[in-house]
Amino acid sequence: MVCDSTARPSAWLIHNGDSLHLQHGPIDLVLMATGNRSAIQTAYQQAHQAFESVLSTLVQELPELRSPVDCLYQQQVKLLGPVAKRMMAVTRPFRDQFVTPMAAVAGAVADHVMHAALSDNPLRKLMVNNGGDIAIHLGPNQSARVGICKRPIDQMHADILTIHTSDRIGGVATSGWQGRSHSLGVADAVTVLAADAASADVAATLIANRVTVEESVNVERCPANTLQPDSDLGETLVTVAVSQLSDNEREIAMLSGIDYAQQLLCSGLIAAAYIHLQGKTAIVVDKQPDALMSIDKQMMVCSSEEVRQWA
Repeated sequence: MVCDSTARPSAWLIHNGDSLHLQHGPIDLVLMATGNRSAIQTAYQQAHQAFESVLSTLVQELPELRSPVDCLYQQQVKLLGPVAKRMMAVTRPFRDQFVTPMAAVAGAVADHVMHAALSDNPLRKLMVNNGGDIAIHLGPNQSARVGICKRPIDQMHADILTIHTSDRIGGVATSGWQGRSHSLGVADAVTVLAADAASADVAATLIANRVTVEESVNVERCPANTLQPDSDLGETLVTVAVSQLSDNEREIAMLSGIDYAQQLLCSGLIAAAYIHLQGKTAIVVDKQPDALMSIDKQMMVCSSEEVRQWA
C-alpha cells in the first residue's frame, strides 16, 4: 500500500446521483444506499468524512499491519486506527497460522465506511463495495442481490445470491490467484459470506490459500517480495500461473479447501463459502437455503451432512 501525501481523497456521485464513489490511492469504494433522500445524503456525507483519513491513518501503522498476527499479540502491540483495530480483531482467530492484518484490509475499510455512514442514520439498505469485497447493511425485511464470481479477472458471475436480513450476513469477499492480492493457492475464486466484510476478507484469503497442490509442474510460483518488494508475505511463494491441472490435482486442491472451509463454518467464523477451480464448484454451507443454490454447481458440500457430487 502506497500513500501519495500530495494526493487528496476524491468523492463524486455516480449513477444519476444514486451512488457515491470514493477514491484515495489504492482504495476505491462505491456506496449504494436505499432510503429517503435526506438519509442517503447524510449517509454519503458521513461516509466521505470518515473516508478522508483512512489511507493516511493506515500508512502510519503499516509496519505493524504487515507483521504476523501472532507476533503482534505476543508483543502486546496496540494498534490505534479504527480500521487497523478492526483488521487485528478479525485476524486474531487465525493466529495459529501465518497471517497478517493486511489479509483483512479491503473488507475492514468497507466495514468502517459503512458504519460511519449509518451512524445515527437508519437506512433501509447500504452496500459498500471495495473492489469486490462488500460490506452489507440490511434494515428490517430487506434483501440484496450479490454476484458470485467464478474468475475475478473476467468478473463473470456463476450465480446471483439473494441475501435477506434474517440471514445476518454483513459481508462478502472473494480471493483467488488472479485477484488483486497474492495467493498461495490455485483457486480461480473463493467467495465467502460472513458477519462482516473484514471477516469474509480474511477467510476468503485463507481458504484460497488452502486450495492448492504441492510441487506441480502445472503451477508456477515465485517469492512475493519479487513481485512487490514491500509485500507482507516476504519470501513466501505465491502463485503466478496455473495451467490445466490433472483430475487428481484438482481433486486434492478442492478437498483441501473444502476441509478448511468446513472448519471455519463449524467455528462460526463464516456463513458460507463458494470455491471455484477450473470448472469445478463447491459450496460449503451449514444448511441449504434457496439463496445458496448454485445454478452451475458440480459439487455441494454441507457441514452437517457431507455430499460430494463430482461431474
